[in-house]
Amino acid sequence: MRDIVDDLLRIWHSGRTGGLATVVRTMGSASLPLGSAMLVDPDGGVYGAIAADGLEEIAYEEVFRSARTGHRALYRFAIPTGLEGGGEGMVDVFIEPFSQRHFPEFPDVAAEIAAHHRVTVFTVVWHPDTDLIGQHLITEKKHATELVELPDSDVFVASFAPPPRLIIFGANSFAAALTVQAGLLGYRVTVCDAHPHFARPELFPGAEVVVDWPHRYLNALAAAGEIDSRTAIVVVAHDPAFEIPLLTVALRLPEIGYLGATGSRQVHIRRIADLRAGGFDDETLARLHSPAGIDIGARTAPEVAVAIAAELLIEDAARPAHPHSGTASIAAKPAVESWI
Repeated sequence: MRDIVDDLLRIWHSGRTGGLATVVRTMGSASLPLGSAMLVDPDGGVYGAIAADGLEEIAYEEVFRSARTGHRALYRFAIPTGLEGGGEGMVDVFIEPFSQRHFPEFPDVAAEIAAHHRVTVFTVVWHPDTDLIGQHLITEKKHATELVELPDSDVFVASFAPPPRLIIFGANSFAAALTVQAGLLGYRVTVCDAHPHFARPELFPGAEVVVDWPHRYLNALAAAGEIDSRTAIVVVAHDPAFEIPLLTVALRLPEIGYLGATGSRQVHIRRIADLRAGGFDDETLARLHSPAGIDIGARTAPEVAVAIAAELLIEDAARPAHPHSGTASIAAKPAVESWI
């Protein structure tokens, strides 16, 4: 839902009613991310996606009907695998109307997401008393995104953690291109440079721009507890006067998700030599991706940004993740409406 928050807010403030579909459980071979959402506005426009082998087309009419009638229900869809020998996955999708009346607390949820705060939304998606279906509870407590099956109800928990953070040191064309790529991946981006004539906010739309010495800024963030395993740092300024003090601080951090530095092979050789002279051993230097980005022959700033973004995805995928509840039993509650 995070990707359609602005669209939901627009409908909420309009006073009209849209329809919202949310993937709350996957079974078998279906592999949709839990919490994937599709919004249908009062005029039939579609925002977001629950894409999987035509699922959006199948669900569209029910979502649009929910906007018109206020009908709320949990639907089960069969998703063919297309594999030889047949087989299919199953997906449970909760469909509900969306408006000021149906979700009066939504602006509070949107504000917490915009402020990079944790917020969790509990939604009753099945209950014998149909009047309770669609009720929401908001909390700041940490919780996994999952479907919780209780004896007399099913509750979908949508947890919105603060987005991962990317800090780019150096304000140049490579930083601008990486800001765009990282924004598409959902990162909260900060660009830091000591030169105010380079670090201009209008050059990095969507990013926080900080004018400070890189190593001093990183030290301040670390002291404030703002660097963790979901933080990525990329250095695109190759001046040793900026780069080496910064990397010295970064390599001493106890926890960091990704650390990369761009540059040519010659820059890389000089960088590693300077860091070794500063006392770093090979094991510590192995934490540094230098040159940053997977090797795709990138030359231009947009190409380098794509290479780094791909490496960020690889590193993120390698970290242990909390399993979703996609292996839940296929047994359906009586109120689940099945579309095969």
